[in-house]
Amino acid sequence: MNDHPEPRTLRVFVALAPPDDAKDELARALRPACAGYPGLRWNRIEDWHITLAFLGELPFTAVPPLRAALAGTAASHPALALRLKGGGHFDERLLWSGIDGDLEGLHALAADVRDQVRSCGIAFRERVLRPHLTLARSRRDDSTSVPEAAAGLADFAGRTWQTERLHLVGSNIGRGPGPIRYRDIEAWRFGAAVATRRDGAAPRP
Repeated sequence: MNDHPEPRTLRVFVALAPPDDAKDELARALRPACAGYPGLRWNRIEDWHITLAFLGELPFTAVPPLRAALAGTAASHPALALRLKGGGHFDERLLWSGIDGDLEGLHALAADVRDQVRSCGIAFRERVLRPHLTLARSRRDDSTSVPEAAAGLADFAGRTWQTERLHLVGSNIGRGPGPIRYRDIEAWRFGAAVATRRDGAAPRP
């Protein structure tokens, strides 16, 4: 019997989540691809997110300091005006939708999030931020479906929406068999909303 069990851990990341109506727009645009490429491993719509920092496997004891740090980060940043646009892929294996709008603000938010994570003493792999929303992954023997599905999204342009909350997310909390599932550990409202024009676009600075 092990008298000193390893601490419980979970995979953690910090993300933004598009609102339901923006996701519904993209889901409608994806219907031909979902029907045409059933062999892809499609992410559930409720799991769609825009990752700002992937922190990897953390012990549960690392979460409380993150809560305090990220709450302050959200309060100090305004909401961002973003939209889902187009599609692409990484290495013909991962299908994504692109992000358009206040990308400068998005990069500034991501940089602040990563600074706050480091201030909590959490080391993580630094990856260049390439804003996207992951939709599906191919299986090992399929190298054509993802590029073809990405081409089908080339003309997609969703409506502009505002980020509401900064999300601290854990995957497969309470581990078990089956596909990866995500849930919010906690989420915090941003400090201020962004005014939008009647056509839904963000105003020019």
